[in-house]
Amino acid sequence: MSRTGSFGAALLDRFHRPAQVVVSSFGAVVLTGTGLLALPVATTSGESAGWLTALFTATSAVCVTGLVTVDTAAHWSTFGEVVIAALVQVGGLGIMTLATLLTVLVAGRLGLRARLFAQIETKTLRMTDLRRLVRNVVLFSLACEAVVATILTLRFVTGYGEPLGRAVYLGVFHAVSAFNNAGFALWPDNLMRFVADPWICLTIALAVIVGGIGYPVMFELSRTWRRPSRWSVLTRITVTVTAALLVIGTFVFLGTEWDNPRTLGGLDGSGKMLASFFAAVMPRSGGFNTLDISQMTPSSWLVTDVLMFIGGGSAGTAGGIKVTTFGLLALVIWAELRGETRVNVGRRRLPEHVQRQAIAISLIGVALVAVSTYVMLVLTSHSLDAVLFEVISAFSTNGLSTGITSQATPAGHLLLVLLMFVGRIGPLTLGSALALRERTRRYELPEERIIVG
Repeated sequence: MSRTGSFGAALLDRFHRPAQVVVSSFGAVVLTGTGLLALPVATTSGESAGWLTALFTATSAVCVTGLVTVDTAAHWSTFGEVVIAALVQVGGLGIMTLATLLTVLVAGRLGLRARLFAQIETKTLRMTDLRRLVRNVVLFSLACEAVVATILTLRFVTGYGEPLGRAVYLGVFHAVSAFNNAGFALWPDNLMRFVADPWICLTIALAVIVGGIGYPVMFELSRTWRRPSRWSVLTRITVTVTAALLVIGTFVFLGTEWDNPRTLGGLDGSGKMLASFFAAVMPRSGGFNTLDISQMTPSSWLVTDVLMFIGGGSAGTAGGIKVTTFGLLALVIWAELRGETRVNVGRRRLPEHVQRQAIAISLIGVALVAVSTYVMLVLTSHSLDAVLFEVISAFSTNGLSTGITSQATPAGHLLLVLLMFVGRIGPLTLGSALALRERTRRYELPEERIIVG
């Protein structure tokens, strides 16, 4: 076997152990970022931020979360902000690239045609295919960020009188943060000052949606958007569930916050619609906010909790259990209610082991959130709804906050760090590991039914 072939075989063998690849790579980047942010030059005061603040911020950036314990613009120097943006970029590209590679690998393992390249006609991956895939993911990400940065830069110059250099800096930083679903902003109020600005809000919202949907789905949509009948099951579920959640979320926020003077109450009709749509997009894992989260009603917090837990699309920069997992569970329930023995989407039947994987990922996520919420309640004096919001935000790598993150104890900060890290790599590694460890049993045991419910 040639050297290239041996390297390719070794690389594919590594991707059959995704947990090792993802954990080691993301852990190394987090430690590097922690070291850089702990340097005195990284802060505006010229003093070290301390290892815990540096660790929390680095983890939040690499895991594209956006939760912070200090004001990003006030605490970090230009060097520190550039480090944060670089960590977000590395984390976002790493997530999208690894997730896409694992999607292709799992698709090949399950006997499905990999539809990411027009050139791939077999079910095996060659080194040239891997290089092309990584290149396309990187180019797609950078192109999207460039478009978003250009629009934001022009708006900051023409609408807010920012000098060109400062506008470019703000545009690039927020484009990287938005596309990678990170939620870091360079204003103390995040994006609340732009609540009624459609150029800023819609541009960032669209960047969050595109980055959160994922490269495989976006690639397929670019080729077959006029022919939905040819969409794969992944694309159908991702697009349908994402659209449904955005519409439902928009009108729920519109209804619950309409008369709230501290959120939507002071806006006109179009402003309320824009702010509600933005609020519905951000729980996808965007993490930005144009409304004061701490002033929302408890019912809006609950809706946001649900949307954050579901998250965005697979093989994208979004977190949560993923809309594909949620959509699959909904299809399982619908099939069960109708008394059907198979779960079908269009002209395709979903394998039973995929349904079990969705159930496993969801229940593990629920258990992790429940245990972490209990621990945080022990460590803090905040209310259950506020703590639950914060825990789900960390687990889903969302970044939205009720304002209690900075008030947590050091032990609470470490728990949130662990949640962000596990929430970022957990669903990715667990989902691919479950798929890649599929084994066929050579015998069947006698069946026995039990009472359920």
